[in-house]
Amino acid sequence: MSARQAKGAAAEQLAADYLCRRGLALVERNFRVRGGEIDLVCRDGKTTVFVEVRLRSRSDFGGAAASIGAAKQARLILAARHWLVRHGETPCRFDCVLLDGRDPPTIEWLRDAFAAD
Repeated sequence: MSARQAKGAAAEQLAADYLCRRGLALVERNFRVRGGEIDLVCRDGKTTVFVEVRLRSRSDFGGAAASIGAAKQARLILAARHWLVRHGETPCRFDCVLLDGRDPPTIEWLRDAFAAD
Protein backbone atom coordinates (compact mmCIF):
# COMPACT_ATOMS: atom_id res chain seq x y z
CA MET A 1 0.00 0.00 0.00
CA SER A 2 1.40 3.39 -0.98
CA ALA A 3 1.58 6.30 1.45
CA ARG A 4 -1.30 7.96 -0.41
CA GLN A 5 -3.44 4.82 -0.15
CA ALA A 6 -2.64 4.53 3.56
CA LYS A 7 -3.72 8.15 4.13
CA GLY A 8 -6.93 7.49 2.21
CA ALA A 9 -7.68 4.34 4.21
CA ALA A 10 -7.04 6.22 7.48
CA ALA A 11 -9.35 9.04 6.35
CA GLU A 12 -12.09 6.53 5.49
CA GLN A 13 -11.71 4.91 8.92
CA LEU A 14 -11.99 8.31 10.65
CA ALA A 15 -15.09 9.09 8.59
CA ALA A 16 -16.67 5.69 9.35
CA ASP A 17 -16.03 6.10 13.07
CA TYR A 18 -17.42 9.64 12.99
CA LEU A 19 -20.62 8.57 11.21
CA CYS A 20 -21.12 5.55 13.47
CA ARG A 21 -20.85 7.79 16.55
CA ARG A 22 -23.67 9.85 15.03
CA GLY A 23 -26.00 6.89 14.60
CA LEU A 24 -25.26 5.56 11.11
CA ALA A 25 -24.45 1.88 10.63
CA LEU A 26 -21.58 0.95 8.33
CA VAL A 27 -22.69 -1.58 5.70
CA GLU A 28 -19.79 -1.74 3.24
CA ARG A 29 -16.47 -0.10 2.37
CA ASN A 30 -14.99 0.61 -1.05
CA PHE A 31 -17.78 -0.73 -3.24
CA ARG A 32 -16.36 -0.77 -6.78
CA VAL A 33 -17.88 -1.26 -10.20
CA ARG A 34 -16.54 -0.42 -13.62
CA GLY A 35 -16.71 3.35 -13.79
CA GLY A 36 -17.23 4.19 -10.13
CA GLU A 37 -16.52 3.58 -6.47
CA ILE A 38 -18.25 4.41 -3.22
CA ASP A 39 -16.02 4.88 -0.18
CA LEU A 40 -18.62 3.99 2.46
CA VAL A 41 -22.15 2.61 2.31
CA CYS A 42 -24.10 3.23 5.51
CA ARG A 43 -27.64 2.98 6.84
CA ASP A 44 -29.47 5.81 8.50
CA GLY A 45 -32.69 4.12 9.59
CA LYS A 46 -34.23 2.79 6.37
CA THR A 47 -32.15 5.10 4.17
CA THR A 48 -29.05 3.88 2.37
CA VAL A 49 -26.33 6.52 2.56
CA PHE A 50 -23.56 6.58 -0.04
CA VAL A 51 -20.60 8.46 1.38
CA GLU A 52 -17.69 10.08 -0.43
CA VAL A 53 -14.71 10.77 1.85
CA ARG A 54 -12.30 13.55 0.89
CA LEU A 55 -9.02 14.36 2.60
CA ARG A 56 -7.28 17.55 1.59
CA SER A 57 -4.05 18.83 3.07
CA ARG A 58 -4.47 22.25 1.44
CA SER A 59 -7.41 24.46 0.54
CA ASP A 60 -6.10 25.35 -2.94
CA PHE A 61 -8.70 25.12 -5.69
CA GLY A 62 -11.58 25.30 -3.22
CA GLY A 63 -10.63 22.48 -0.88
CA ALA A 64 -12.23 19.08 -0.45
CA ALA A 65 -15.83 20.00 -1.27
CA ALA A 66 -14.89 21.65 -4.56
CA SER A 67 -13.15 18.45 -5.67
CA ILE A 68 -16.48 16.61 -5.89
CA GLY A 69 -17.58 17.99 -9.24
CA ALA A 70 -20.18 16.82 -11.73
CA ALA A 71 -17.99 14.04 -13.18
CA LYS A 72 -17.24 12.61 -9.72
CA GLN A 73 -20.91 12.82 -8.78
CA ALA A 74 -21.84 10.93 -11.95
CA ARG A 75 -19.39 8.13 -11.05
CA LEU A 76 -20.82 7.93 -7.52
CA ILE A 77 -24.39 7.79 -8.85
CA LEU A 78 -23.43 5.03 -11.29
CA ALA A 79 -21.88 2.95 -8.51
CA ALA A 80 -24.87 3.61 -6.23
CA ARG A 81 -27.28 2.36 -8.88
CA HIS A 82 -25.28 -0.86 -9.17
CA TRP A 83 -25.26 -1.25 -5.39
CA LEU A 84 -29.03 -0.78 -5.18
CA VAL A 85 -29.64 -3.33 -7.95
CA ARG A 86 -27.55 -5.90 -6.05
CA HIS A 87 -28.88 -5.17 -2.56
CA GLY A 88 -32.41 -3.93 -3.12
CA GLU A 89 -33.94 -0.57 -3.83
CA THR A 90 -34.27 1.67 -0.78
CA PRO A 91 -34.53 5.40 -0.22
CA CYS A 92 -31.01 6.77 -0.50
CA ARG A 93 -28.92 9.91 -0.30
CA PHE A 94 -25.38 11.03 -1.03
CA ASP A 95 -23.29 12.44 1.81
CA CYS A 96 -19.74 13.72 1.85
CA VAL A 97 -17.30 13.68 4.74
CA LEU A 98 -14.54 16.24 4.34
CA LEU A 99 -11.32 16.12 6.33
CA ASP A 100 -8.53 18.66 6.35
CA GLY A 101 -4.88 17.78 6.72
CA ARG A 102 -4.47 18.94 10.32
CA ASP A 103 -3.56 16.61 13.15
CA PRO A 104 -6.19 15.82 14.33
CA PRO A 105 -8.22 16.64 11.24
CA THR A 106 -11.32 18.77 11.26
CA ILE A 107 -14.29 16.76 10.01
CA GLU A 108 -17.20 18.26 8.11
CA TRP A 109 -20.24 16.11 7.29
CA LEU A 110 -22.35 17.26 4.35
CA ARG A 111 -25.66 15.42 4.57
CA ASP A 112 -27.55 15.10 1.29
CA ALA A 113 -24.65 16.79 -0.50
CA PHE A 114 -26.09 16.24 -3.97
CA ALA A 115 -29.01 14.50 -5.69
CA ALA A 116 -29.08 11.73 -8.28
CA ASP A 117 -31.42 13.54 -10.66
